[in-house]
Amino acid sequence: MAPVATLETKKETTNGTTKSHTPEKVFNPFYSPPATDENDNSYQFAQYKPHFPDVKWEPLGEVKVVERGLFADPEKKALLAAATKVQHLTPAIGTEISGIDLRQLSPAQKDELALLVAERGVVCKFPLAFVTITSLDFYELVFRDQDISIRELLEFHRHYGPLHKHATTGIPREPGLEEVHVVYNDASRRPDPSAFSKIELWHSDVTYEIQPPSTTSLKVIEGPPYGGDTLWSSGYALYSSFSPHFQKYLESLYAVHSAVAQADGAREAGHPVRREPVETIHPVVRVHPATGWKSVYVNPGELHVPQKALYSHTGLTAFLPIGFVRRIVGVPKAESDAILNLLFHQISENPDFQVRFHWERNSIAIWDNRVTTHSATFDFFPHTRHALRATPHGERPISVAEYEKSGKVAKDRQLDIWKQQGIAAPDTSNQGAGSKPRGYND
Repeated sequence: MAPVATLETKKETTNGTTKSHTPEKVFNPFYSPPATDENDNSYQFAQYKPHFPDVKWEPLGEVKVVERGLFADPEKKALLAAATKVQHLTPAIGTEISGIDLRQLSPAQKDELALLVAERGVVCKFPLAFVTITSLDFYELVFRDQDISIRELLEFHRHYGPLHKHATTGIPREPGLEEVHVVYNDASRRPDPSAFSKIELWHSDVTYEIQPPSTTSLKVIEGPPYGGDTLWSSGYALYSSFSPHFQKYLESLYAVHSAVAQADGAREAGHPVRREPVETIHPVVRVHPATGWKSVYVNPGELHVPQKALYSHTGLTAFLPIGFVRRIVGVPKAESDAILNLLFHQISENPDFQVRFHWERNSIAIWDNRVTTHSATFDFFPHTRHALRATPHGERPISVAEYEKSGKVAKDRQLDIWKQQGIAAPDTSNQGAGSKPRGYND
């Protein structure tokens, strides 16, 4: 989540006369400021509005995490037998499942769900008829009409690892929910397009942590009638799209992920920082421990926003860099910038890597933060969009070299799927030589 900054009063001089005025409040949609209490008496979920308690938490150390997908039946028979329909949304990413109540899943079914999310990236749910899965080209699941409470959802995710507590963003007003991350926007928050561009909103959650999130979920408890969609992009598909030479180069690189700008933005907004910010180095290509597939692991990090005027259309004089990935280690800045620019634009602009999900009330999406990035559309003003996130820690990101030290072989997801389907891998030894221009029919 990106930082927000405080409202600034602008002074203008006209014909020698200085006037002060407070501009209309607008907001950085990537961040949920404290909610007002205007509709608390009538709003059903007022207890889940965000607030920012002034408390201090200890720094995070490494914790033991067991990858539950490693214990799953590869065919996922127990999970799929409980479903009424399974529908893949794109070849690269996204699956909708019907007929499953997350509260009723057995430990074995939860393990199979972890593997399905690792393969598909994102999974969601609605009630329809059963369809058999025949391939492994996924990684996001979406579930609709889930009555599971936020406390039940937290307990569900503890199966996958210790839960993360965010150091700066809002948590519910209701006591005992410090592990919940709140997403909340309403009519009092008008989006400010001068504060961000769309590419800058793509991210994977809190990648600066030593052990960033794994199998994560978001439940929408109040949403607009249309708009407010979420998009995910596949790190597997991004890796598979490159030439073998460039893939090998990316595998050798590491990047700095930083929480400093996020913490600075919170302080500028007058909010407490509950845990001091960290900077961590992670591989640019990581390997998922359950699938063995390689995924690009970066997210846009060179966004600059006004330090004291994110709520203002005017008076933008001081700027603060935000975002998580700051630079690639050990290469010239020009080279780092060029590589990251390429990766960021492919994440945000290539539709072949993406899936888009329209939320309904009580929809739940479960995604694997290790192999996807995501963003949202902020087109729903003045409607309310209110969601709650549960975020378990994953393992420390594993590089290709580290993964293969034990004798295992990390794989290109697309090549692995083609191999399972009996399709020969393309010959890249003479790629591009003698190619002819091709038309595009659509």
